Amino acid sequence: MNLTLCTIVKNEEATLSRTLDSVKGVVDEIVVVDTGSGDRTREIARESGARVYDFEWCDDFAAARNECLKHAQGDWILVLDADEVLVPEIVPQIKQAIASDRLLLINLIRQEIGASQSPYSLVSRLFRNRPDIRFSRPYHAMVDDSVAEILQREPNWKIVSLPDVAILHSGYHKDAIAAKGKFQKAQAAMERYIAYYPDDAYACSKLGALYVESGQIGRGINLLTKGLTAAAIDDSIVYELNYHLGIAYRQQQQFAKAKEHYQAAINTNVFPPLKLGAYNNLGNLFKDEGDLKSAEKAYKAALKIDPSFAVGHYNLGLTLKAAGNLADAIAYYRQAIKIDPEHAEAHQNLAVALLKIGKMPESLAEFKRAIALHEQRRPFEAERLRRGLQEMGLISVDS
Repeated sequence: MNLTLCTIVKNEEATLSRTLDSVKGVVDEIVVVDTGSGDRTREIARESGARVYDFEWCDDFAAARNECLKHAQGDWILVLDADEVLVPEIVPQIKQAIASDRLLLINLIRQEIGASQSPYSLVSRLFRNRPDIRFSRPYHAMVDDSVAEILQREPNWKIVSLPDVAILHSGYHKDAIAAKGKFQKAQAAMERYIAYYPDDAYACSKLGALYVESGQIGRGINLLTKGLTAAAIDDSIVYELNYHLGIAYRQQQQFAKAKEHYQAAINTNVFPPLKLGAYNNLGNLFKDEGDLKSAEKAYKAALKIDPSFAVGHYNLGLTLKAAGNLADAIAYYRQAIKIDPEHAEAHQNLAVALLKIGKMPESLAEFKRAIALHEQRRPFEAERLRRGLQEMGLISVDS
């Protein structure tokens, strides 16, 4: 079966090559729609063998993505953005899946690089090339609405989800988001959409979460709560609504309500890796309240789902340290560092724990690693830690 990569771009010269290189030997054609680049994006796409088309931006991601679909000739469509790459290990699963004559859409797991709490999402990015499969919604555009309509007419089709990570997404970093003004663009587009579809639970989820993230807590809670009252909500949307309500109520220090919504999120029937954020945040609430046993249980539940969840290992280390179990705390700090060597706080807390058990040389080495990592992103914290060690006489003023 022929596979087409569809990508929409604007000023993506820094990352586009990486995206296109990741699908070499996997896709049969590449279609790129450019919405107004002023850099070398078009040239880079053509150098990779892509067919490039221009499209005037109209504040509607669905319209741009559908323009891309118009030019695709393959039997199947794979959609990637310029800040995403395809994981090589997933390719055999993709090839096997698209060979099926029963599948209409294949959900893929995307790993959010730089997301400390919710590192995974499930995205509908691999589907048959049919004229009635089209993107909808101007922001967070997706094909799910049109696929649902097809399934009502043709119930013989199936939707599946591949079990392993398929896409790595680097656009989550806050500096990347801020650089492109994504918050403002997203809010404007979603507010226009929800004015026409006020009872759309998915739109309530996305815009409500954006309000919470941008500090508009009250507006966010109102919209997220409204989303939960919608009829026939998909489980994944129920999860998102409850998860972001947990975050919102936590910020308002309404801890009982926050725990209630995190637990509701955990209880939904969604792909287990998607629950990591709810388990982690629930553990944080228990830890902050001094309920260390419940915190330990929540973190261990997250690690059972994903043993490579570095933040889970780190938080479990903090919990065990608070419970007086330094030996196990050290082991979990070390595991967090093994998974994420640039986790400055893990190095710092490991250093403190090693100092407490008298392992001075190891402790100083970890403190120095923590300072070096803090200097890259939090220079004030690096200086604070350095001064503290100097005052304790553990390092010299010149260190």
